[in-house]
This record gives sequence, C-alpha cells and structure tokens, in this order.
Amino acid sequence: MPHRPRVLVADDEVRFAEALRQGLERHGFDTTVVNDGAAALARASTGAFDLVLLDLMLPGLSGYRVVERLRAADVQTPILMLTAKDGEYDEADAFDLGVDDYLTKPFSTVVLLARMRSLLRRQPEVRPPLIEIGDLRLEWRKHRCSRAGREITMTAREYAVVLYLAERAGEVVSKQELLDEVWEEPDLDVNVVEVFVMQVRKKLGAGLIETVRGVGYRVVAA
Repeated sequence: MPHRPRVLVADDEVRFAEALRQGLERHGFDTTVVNDGAAALARASTGAFDLVLLDLMLPGLSGYRVVERLRAADVQTPILMLTAKDGEYDEADAFDLGVDDYLTKPFSTVVLLARMRSLLRRQPEVRPPLIEIGDLRLEWRKHRCSRAGREITMTAREYAVVLYLAERAGEVVSKQELLDEVWEEPDLDVNVVEVFVMQVRKKLGAGLIETVRGVGYRVVAA
C-alpha cells in the first residue's frame, strides 16, 4: 500500500479545521487535527508527521512561537503557515523563523494541495542550511540572501526562484519547470517567469543567472 503522507493541522477554528481534515483525507492524506498551540507543539515535536499546516493565531501559544520552538529543538518537519492576519507579521517574519511556505486565508483547495505536494517533494531535511555558489550565500531557513557580503532584500517569490535555481546550480531549469514548482499555478503564462528572473538579476547583479536560449536558466558561480 502506498504511503499516505501524515499531516498535522493546527487551527483553532474547529469547523474550518474539521472541513480541512475531511478534504485532505479525501485526497489521500492521513490527517490529525489540534486546536491550540500547546497541542500543536507537543504533536509536531514527535517528528511523526510529514507536514504541518499551522495557523498563526492559535490560543495559548501562537503559530510563530510554535515554529520557533520546533526549529530550536531541531524538528525540521516542513511547515506551511496558514493565516488571515495582515500587518503585524508578514512573510519575511515567517521565513525568518523557519516556516517553509506561507498561505493567506481564504485559499482554494487546488492551491493548498499544490503547495503541500511541493513541500513534500522538496524533502527539506536533506537541504543544507547554507547554500553557497561563488559569492552567493543563501540561508534559506532565515530567508536571507547575500552576495559578496551585501545583504539582498527579496520578496518571498523572488527568493523562491533564486533558491530553486541555486539548488540546481549548473543545471538548466526550464521556464515551465519554474512555473510548476515555484508558482504552482499551471494556467499562468511562462512570461511571468521572465519578469521575475529579470527582477532577480537586477538585485543579484550580473554573472550569476545565465539564459540558455530556447531552454531556460542556469545558475553558475561568478
């Protein structure tokens, strides 16, 4: 029998969490639900889950504090943060603490499943905490990027593009692959990728991301 990914859902909206559990079960996920931060921390700390869906505003212990304590204890289970909150915290805060992805409510089931499957495919436990290519440094758990010692500020999507290419340094990555793996929205035009790569190049500087005409892009040590 194929492995059913084990997912922990931590959300204090009981009806929402139960509806989410039922939907995930229908799509082949073995799903456990908890409704407060302490329970989320206790269950996730066991390392028994393949993925954690974690609400930001949990009672007792916020989602951010749960992430902070899990990462401090070296629990590296992928975490997808779910939140309807804006302003006080943002994506950069989440990534800095060690969240692997971030999704704002309301969201469609299609987008949620795509994000979940992408995280499960990435197997982040085998990814080194620091990726270095020439003078480029990516501390992916802290969502930090620098080149030649200069800190570079990026949006979450820009960072995801750089990280995906950097993990495959020397390999040619097609625009369609980037669209499938980073955007996870198959109906988008591949020209979106060109725009983001252009933005990333402006921030990183020349000589790092090569265009392989008619194929895609490749990261090389400058």
